Amino acid sequence: MSRIGRKAILIPAGVTVTVADENVVTVKGPKGTLTQQFHKDMLIEVKGSEITVSRPDDEKLHKSLHGLTRTLVNNMVVGVTEGYQKRLEINGVGYRAAKAGKTLKLSLGYSHGININEEDGITFDVPDSSTIIVCGIDKQKVGQIAAIIREKRPPEPYKGKGIKYADEHIRRKAGKTGK
Repeated sequence: MSRIGRKAILIPAGVTVTVADENVVTVKGPKGTLTQQFHKDMLIEVKGSEITVSRPDDEKLHKSLHGLTRTLVNNMVVGVTEGYQKRLEINGVGYRAAKAGKTLKLSLGYSHGININEEDGITFDVPDSSTIIVCGIDKQKVGQIAAIIREKRPPEPYKGKGIKYADEHIRRKAGKTGK
């Protein structure tokens, strides 16, 4: 049995979970609503204040989907109660970020500025010119938008200039050595 898949998901107060036909799970909470369809063979049941995910048999596909389905449902519950955020740091002379309305404006050493608009459910927070915080209730969207921002100027290994995740460690290389 999947150790993760066997765990029950506790539903916090203020959150409602409904499972419609064809395994469409809707989670409503104080921060918003998330809906996702899961594989038809997975058995998702809401009993009182907890959700259980089980599989019909020990087929290889069902084994692989068991823990995944449980984790995705748990991410939905956590997203509508607490939300998710990714913190990005900008290093480099002249590299900066600013927020104007719902647009993130990046100056990353190119001849032009880069503008990224907020999507539905995703917000940007810029506490200072070298920090960006991407917030939202959908873990996948938050990670995807953070990755898109990071790929505009990934950190380089010699001086570490670029955009990196706050918890990311950049392996540094030694430069050229003189004669």
